[in-house]
Amino acid sequence: MSTDNKKFIVEGKLADNERLKTQSNFLRGTIAEDLKDDLTGAFVGDNFQLIRFHGMYQQDDRDIRAERAKQKLEPLQNVMLRARLPGGIITTDQWLGIDKFAKEKSIYGSIRLTTRQTFQFHGVLKPNVKPMHQMLNQIGMDSIATAGDVNRNVLCTSNPVESAVHQEAYEWAKKISEHLLPKTRAYAEIWLDEKKTETTEEPILGSTYLPRKFKTTVVIPPHNDIDVHANDLNFVAISENGKLIGFNVLVGGGLAMTHGDTDTFPRKADDFGFISLEHTLAVAAAVVTTQRDWGNRVNRKNAKTKYTLERVGVENFKAEVEKRAAIKFAQSRPYEFTSRGDRIGWVEGIDGKHHLTLFIENGRILDFPGKTLKTGCAEIAKIHPGDFRITANQNLIVAGVPKELKAQIESIAREHGLIDDGVSLQRMNSMACVALPTCPLAMAEAERYLPSAVTEIEGLLAKHNLANESIIYRVTGCPNGCGRAMLAEVGLVGKGPGKYNFHLGGDRQGLRIPRMYKENISEQQIMQELDELIGRWAKERNTDEAFGDFLIRAEIVKPVVNSAKDFHDESQLPA
Repeated sequence: MSTDNKKFIVEGKLADNERLKTQSNFLRGTIAEDLKDDLTGAFVGDNFQLIRFHGMYQQDDRDIRAERAKQKLEPLQNVMLRARLPGGIITTDQWLGIDKFAKEKSIYGSIRLTTRQTFQFHGVLKPNVKPMHQMLNQIGMDSIATAGDVNRNVLCTSNPVESAVHQEAYEWAKKISEHLLPKTRAYAEIWLDEKKTETTEEPILGSTYLPRKFKTTVVIPPHNDIDVHANDLNFVAISENGKLIGFNVLVGGGLAMTHGDTDTFPRKADDFGFISLEHTLAVAAAVVTTQRDWGNRVNRKNAKTKYTLERVGVENFKAEVEKRAAIKFAQSRPYEFTSRGDRIGWVEGIDGKHHLTLFIENGRILDFPGKTLKTGCAEIAKIHPGDFRITANQNLIVAGVPKELKAQIESIAREHGLIDDGVSLQRMNSMACVALPTCPLAMAEAERYLPSAVTEIEGLLAKHNLANESIIYRVTGCPNGCGRAMLAEVGLVGKGPGKYNFHLGGDRQGLRIPRMYKENISEQQIMQELDELIGRWAKERNTDEAFGDFLIRAEIVKPVVNSAKDFHDESQLPA
């Protein structure tokens, strides 16, 4: 690294995560030995963190933690696994494999569709962890690098599946995912019993990997279903005459922050410019390696790409990417985002096949009383010759349905509650992270609170004669951003049991960060505030004016123009 570039490195005592990565022998640690310890259900020491690089988080059921402590038992330690699934596409055979495992080997029995366009197993006990990875391998899947300080699951626009550009974009999502994967054989050695081989280098990620997690997407305008501004690196597909010709590259988005720390904030991505297709992998590697070398390894709260851009300057970061990729960004090609929600129901593809998007509230696929979602998905998988596609909005697409099977698949979906004509637009446009009881970071409810909260909002809309309207409404149990509340018209961020920071003013397209309107208020207070604001929206809005746009125009909240400078500016808050 040149002397000039050293000025962009943060000096100081390294975060402890840097030590454990250095000492991990390229992510091996002592995980294999830890698996043999049956005195605890936990992974101990550094392995608690290292298993994240293998796609897992250690959790426990917080609902029963106190009761187990009374019985002198350790918490019910288990792991959550997140699969690597670029673009969210999974075959029906693979689906049946994960369905069987969830039923037989997990505490909760569910398949959880996530905002990262993949699925999670929750509640896998230690004796079932290795068999889980071996099962995934047998059906052609893995969970490499879906957590930890690496490039995670690569997202790709899942709708429109009828577009010819979609297949090309999806292939690039797969290529980017493979190109940026760790090269260590630790995963194969530990979980698949492959012969141990010496790892000497990680050419892209480096021997200590990235300073923090890194998220990449491929998005096809005009649909922003993957929320570009939530991600470190985005490739915006540019097509001419129905053919993909290149990408506009957006860098430095991210939504996570830390309560009480004004040096942390959500941030929109910057548009670096256009590249032709042949430069895609080189640019992806150049952005990752620049963040690898310049990112903050001293303070993990300021370690993500968005903070690196703020610290070193966008133009300096962009110039370094151009140097490393041996390219020059061209002027960005014009594009527009007009929507981001999933189109629930049937659409017909250009090949004459049909695609059914199923609304899955909170992405939780499980058999509930009178609503056997998990059984229904499995029954469809048994007869469906196409594939399933998980969306970044936690829904499921049954893709490539031949005309002769359309009626049968719809019948199965209806029988098992996967199609419900009574689901409102508001429910379709609402989303939450997992939160309690399994996420150790959750301060407040999210997934379990969302259904009743949406019912209340539906009531408010009906009260003000807006029953056919909807608001982009999202809830997260903590400020880490997994439910993407910081790109919602109404975003709730958990502060404590039943208490949230209440953010307003995002837009329908996902291009504006909402501003905090009220801090640390109760669920009841939030609904009271929404009642008043929805009432004003009904009376004062312009024709077809969205809720978030109305709030900005009416100066109920001021727009967040530069999140690094004014997101926390208290002078912008209402009196």
